Amino acid sequence: MVTEIQTDLATEVEKRRNFAIISHPDAGKTTLTEKLLLYGGAIHEAGAVKARRAQRHATSDWMAMEQQRGISITSTVLQFEYDNCWINLLDTPGHQDFSEDTYRTLAAADNAVMLEDAAKGLEPQTRKLFEVCRMRSIPIFTFFNKLDRPGRDPFELLDEIEQELGLQTYAVNWPIGMGDRFKGVFDRRQRQIHLFERTAHGSRAATDTIVELGDPRIEELLEQDLYYKLKEDLEVLDAVGAEFDLEKIHQGQLTPVFFGSAMTNFGVKLFLESFLDYALKPSPRRSTLGEVQPTDPEFSGFVFKLQANMDPKHRDRIAFIRICSGKFEKDMVVNHARSGKTVRLSHPQRLFGQERESLVEAYAGDVIGLNNPGVFAIGDTIYSGKKLEFEGIPMFSPELFAYLKNPNPSKFKQFRKGVSELREEGAVQIMYSVDEAKRDPILAAVGQLQFEVVQFRLLSEYGVETRVDPLPFSVARWVGGGWEALERVGRLFNTVTVKDSWGRPVLLFRNEWNCQQVEGEHPELNLKSSAPVVSGQEPESL
Repeated sequence: MVTEIQTDLATEVEKRRNFAIISHPDAGKTTLTEKLLLYGGAIHEAGAVKARRAQRHATSDWMAMEQQRGISITSTVLQFEYDNCWINLLDTPGHQDFSEDTYRTLAAADNAVMLEDAAKGLEPQTRKLFEVCRMRSIPIFTFFNKLDRPGRDPFELLDEIEQELGLQTYAVNWPIGMGDRFKGVFDRRQRQIHLFERTAHGSRAATDTIVELGDPRIEELLEQDLYYKLKEDLEVLDAVGAEFDLEKIHQGQLTPVFFGSAMTNFGVKLFLESFLDYALKPSPRRSTLGEVQPTDPEFSGFVFKLQANMDPKHRDRIAFIRICSGKFEKDMVVNHARSGKTVRLSHPQRLFGQERESLVEAYAGDVIGLNNPGVFAIGDTIYSGKKLEFEGIPMFSPELFAYLKNPNPSKFKQFRKGVSELREEGAVQIMYSVDEAKRDPILAAVGQLQFEVVQFRLLSEYGVETRVDPLPFSVARWVGGGWEALERVGRLFNTVTVKDSWGRPVLLFRNEWNCQQVEGEHPELNLKSSAPVVSGQEPESL
């Protein structure tokens, strides 16, 4: 019986694929996400976005502020079935001010798709997120986008990745022309030319004509200079390009490269099909019990994201759970590692951006949503069987600080609730003055836009107008030695002591030089640039 259960579990895990998309703003990430859903059959027309069961609006950018500004502010999960595989697509914010949300999402991903604008190549935010992927040895797939516009030479783009990121490249397909003369791509796997026809605004799947490399029709379908250029490029690739090596891909040492245009749908289907073949399936996760295998019959998972008010009508809070092992079943009772309590997992949901539908079961590799009545925090582990905890998700070191003021005392309850829920979901870090007379929370952010999002959401979701008073600090360090170490050291100059939401001491500095000075004079403080959530400890409230 146990063998049968494990066989069923292995079969289901084998079907799972999970990836996050990372990019610089304006590389076309939301468009690519939507087109992958289009080809995956999850939506029937890009833009109108009709789902199988009902009409679905928008796409991954569901928050009102995202739609107003045309940027992704919060990561979303989109799950769909394609070619007998369940794909969990984790769409992340591209803007650097929200990189902490992207970092947490990458903790739940088995693979990453690095999306680049073919005219710009590597950009600062892409480099930063690549380093996060490298730390976790995540397989990286590269998609050069916007080939329907003038761009850089494809060889130059490959060389940039190899030289600047130290990552070998293998071109799975190759572009034929660029800009107005972009005609399609050559699939090196099947040795076939795919010629695409443009569709109206790329709203429907592109029709593509497939021609074998030696087919005489090529002379009629393709301009002579483009055909000769393609043959020359392929000779160079075959002669000096890296060999295809799936093991190196899975180790994050070789990136399969794809060329296309998400806007016009060129190359999207080829990418999706190749990804299913090459992607790393759900992999083991490090825990306090050692590596946990996805096919372990005991259920386990961790919370990597919390989101309040995805459905404003119900004022709900959703915990995003990455399942790491075993089978999830509706209404199952699990252990909550941080609190030591048992929790019944009722009302589980399959996520599709803002849309949700109830589910009965899920498996390792899946991401599910659970209603969160204040039980879960980011980084929490839930499990059945022997007690275990997965690695914590560290917080970024913030660089901007400001008091958040509520000028209307009659709105105090709404203000407190809004700040607490936004802190829980990681929209911003919250700190407090050690002076009890100063009750206003201190917002600690990676970027200025995080302040604007907090104010926007407090007003739109909780009906509270707020004011932000900036503080003159740019560096935060957690005191590894705790309050005792601080007391032993005595008075410190050029720094202010505050406490984080978990009551731990944090030093704020005006600049890096002040920080290094204190570190040099007092190494016993053991200053740290980040701090994970502490097991068994609840955060403080206003």
